[in-house]
Amino acid sequence: MILNKLSRRPIDRRRSAFTLLEVLVVVAILVILASVSSIYVFRYLEDAKIDKAKIQAKTIERAAKSYYTRNGSLDGLTLQTLIAPPRPLLEGGNEAITTPFGQPFQLDLTPGAGGEQNIVVHFQAPDGHTYYSDGRVQ
Repeated sequence: MILNKLSRRPIDRRRSAFTLLEVLVVVAILVILASVSSIYVFRYLEDAKIDKAKIQAKTIERAAKSYYTRNGSLDGLTLQTLIAPPRPLLEGGNEAITTPFGQPFQLDLTPGAGGEQNIVVHFQAPDGHTYYSDGRVQ
């Protein structure tokens, strides 16, 4: 008899789970937080692609200068000649001369002081700016 009295629990009328409305509110808050944070993540990803393209442009400029050193002139210099076998100056094939945005880099050979030619590589980014290998942005 004593055991029966101890094993019985009083009936508790409290709820033991979340209501559907509470769950929906929590999910809505999580969705809002995820959407706000994804905006910043995508902005950082876009900035990272621009930074990668700047590094690639500088690498292409250095390869073009190596071409000049090897051949003594810039005649016939194109982006394709920098990746052409048998001894390419850029590794990676077409990917080495294509921006992370899928567009090819542009190679400008302009006359400089003293009869030398300036080698400048540039690309157009999705943000509307043109970035140059010498650090200029337009």
